[in-house]
Amino acid sequence: MSRPLGVVVDLDDTLFPQSAYLAGAAGAVATAAAARGLDGAAVHAALRAELAAGSDRGGTIDRALLAAGVPEPDLPAHVPALVDAFTQFRPAQLDPYPGVRAALHALAAAGPVACLTDGNPVIQQAKLAATGLDGVLPHVVVTDALGGRRLRKPHPAGLLAAAGLMGMPADRVLVIGDRPAKDVAVTLAVGARAIRVRQGEHAGAPDEPRAEAVVDTFPEAAAHALALLGAVPAR
Repeated sequence: MSRPLGVVVDLDDTLFPQSAYLAGAAGAVATAAAARGLDGAAVHAALRAELAAGSDRGGTIDRALLAAGVPEPDLPAHVPALVDAFTQFRPAQLDPYPGVRAALHALAAAGPVACLTDGNPVIQQAKLAATGLDGVLPHVVVTDALGGRRLRKPHPAGLLAAAGLMGMPADRVLVIGDRPAKDVAVTLAVGARAIRVRQGEHAGAPDEPRAEAVVDTFPEAAAHALALLGAVPAR
């Protein structure tokens, strides 16, 4: 395969622990629920449980309200406001994983770097700003902004857009991410390469499809990427 010319990084659970954002957002929803006369503590506990079962599933707040004892006929009266509370939550700070900032600077010195992430664009931009990494990532593509959930990874549209912003063919991109079914699978459609970081919510997911390398931290992934980019001698 051709040598990569640039790197595309995932955001959630690749650069920072997604659980930190979800904890804050769940708290915001619980506060909004209590303001509406619901049992805020019960909604909070149920929502945390739903998010732990899978943070990118649809209908999470609906299921949490049902689990908290809210009658199903009452859901339409509450769900829109609580979804808005979740969407509008703005974390003051999200700490990146150790070594991420320095690793991104090293990658940026070796070639173009972009971020490719799934999710509500408002939420994803707020997360990135809270990490303080937006200044290191000049190119950011949020797949939902391209055409909604249907274009989330492994659909190649986002990766093609990121490659275009970096000024290179998509097959010359190296992707670093935590989810084989998304961050590795998205490279298959365009002939690109991937490194998997085994951390966060999906750390235990099987390596299917298998990435070129599987590591435990982002700095390890960056070191491998720098070797592939030719910035440092390969070991």
